Parts: sequence; structure tokens; C-alpha cells
Amino acid sequence: MGEVTVRPFRPGDGAGMAAVQFRSVREGAAPHYDQAQLRAWMPAPREATWYERRAADGRTTFVAVDDHDRIVGYIDLEPDGHIDHLFCDPDVIGTGVAARLFQAVEAAARASAMPRLYVEASEAARRLFERRAFVVVARRELVLDGGVKIHNYAMQRTLGPSDQR
Repeated sequence: MGEVTVRPFRPGDGAGMAAVQFRSVREGAAPHYDQAQLRAWMPAPREATWYERRAADGRTTFVAVDDHDRIVGYIDLEPDGHIDHLFCDPDVIGTGVAARLFQAVEAAARASAMPRLYVEASEAARRLFERRAFVVVARRELVLDGGVKIHNYAMQRTLGPSDQR
């Protein structure tokens, strides 16, 4: 695969982000959810413009790119400390790309003096966040289109001045 670099979002990254999110849900999360849940969660790839609009709404977005500038992961951080998206291409799951994306968001949160980070983590992402000192606040049971039930975890982590993680 070559070297992976984490950089800030650039206009034009939306199509790559769409492809990563779709594959991440449909393939990367497959060991944790059944096919009906995966289809209800992500029925089809979103339009690139959806990601472009989100990245321009005040959130901080980072992408991980390979040595051909192909997006292999991305993460976003809302101004209140909410991590809304963290998705990686299945080909890079387990290689440290998600950890590097999280490090970029954590640095941005600290630079903005955010007191905490929080997320609704999928079953697939829960362990990643637990390794980064997030605690589960609640298991959330959701009902998606078509009445399909799925779960995730409300998790949070404080970022105090003495927290050097």
C-alpha cells in the first residue's frame, strides 16, 4: 500500500470519502452486524456533495491518503467535541490508519481547548475508542428504515490539562 499521510480535508475529497464510508460499513463492519443491518445503515454510497457540505459547516475534517492521494480513511470533529464520522477502507483496517486519524482530531481538540470528546461508536469502532480512554456511557438501540434494529455505543473521554494520552 505504501505510506499513508493524514491531512486536512480539501475540496474535491467528497467522492473518496463516500467510497470509504460505503466500503467501511458494508465490508469492514460485516463481522459485527448482519446484512439487513448493513443495508439499512448504508443502503448506497452518498453523493460526494454531501461530504463537501459537511466539511464546510464548521467541523474539522481530516483524511488519510495513500501515496497516490487516494483517500483510505477520514474523521471529523464538530465544534462541541463530537466525533461524528471515523471510517477507514477495509484494506487498511488494523494498520494504524484510524489511530493516526484520531491523533489528528485529538490534537485539534486540544488546540481548541475542548474539555471532552464524545462519539456514537459502532460495534466495530468500540475497541478503538476504548484503547484511547473513551468509556461507554450507554449502549444505544436504534431502529433504522424498514424497522431494522441496530446498536451502537455512546462513549466519551475528558481532555483535562493533566491528561497526556
